[in-house]
Amino acid sequence: MQKDKRIAILIDADNVSDKYIKYIIDEISNQGTPTYKRIYGDWTKPQLGSWKNILLKHSINPIQQYSYTTGKNATDAALIIDAMDILYSGNVDGFCIVSSDSDFTKLAARLREAGMLVIGMGEKKTPKPFIAACEKFKYLEVLASMAQTTSETDSKKKPEQEEIKNGMTSKEQLVETVKTIINEISDEDGWAYMAEIGSVLNKRYPDFDTRNYGYTKLTPFVSSLKNFEIRSVRTKANTTLKYVRNKN
Repeated sequence: MQKDKRIAILIDADNVSDKYIKYIIDEISNQGTPTYKRIYGDWTKPQLGSWKNILLKHSINPIQQYSYTTGKNATDAALIIDAMDILYSGNVDGFCIVSSDSDFTKLAARLREAGMLVIGMGEKKTPKPFIAACEKFKYLEVLASMAQTTSETDSKKKPEQEEIKNGMTSKEQLVETVKTIINEISDEDGWAYMAEIGSVLNKRYPDFDTRNYGYTKLTPFVSSLKNFEIRSVRTKANTTLKYVRNKN
């Protein structure tokens, strides 16, 4: 099961704010078990001084990497080398690469070639090539805002207003994609299993997350699109399965 996956969290301190660390750890705990927790940077720099208490609180191992030459990012190289060492150790099932830097695009692609789950996390400025190279990608601003929001209704409008500006897939595009997926996987009556739709959406859009649009679950999000019928089916095991089909 997904929760049993052992995941190495590798963080680029030069491209991530310490305010996101709790949300990063919490999100990966939902996906699996954080094993390696490492953060890379030149810790002799005064601007990284605020990290100390955060790292101690979350038991994250800081990896020192001096900046040997101006304009060259030695931190990226150290993270990439460690990732490959961890890969060959055979001790993990996946990686979480936390950065808004496109320099990790090739690393993400290589780890996926090796059969690893690769979750990317970064701010909305993250270049598309890195997002596309990951199996899943989470926007740090969305993780933080959703964790701080107690009412789904209060946050429903804001992400939608920013989605085109920040490069997120528009709702209009998602409607057309969901329609296509339903046509491809539905039964003879046009019904498709909701969970399967979510799985295919994640494969086509690595950054797809219902929280980007103000919803915590897939069913309310699909219902909000107004283009689909939703049906609940109770099984003998007393669980409820959700099915969707296109409206005529």
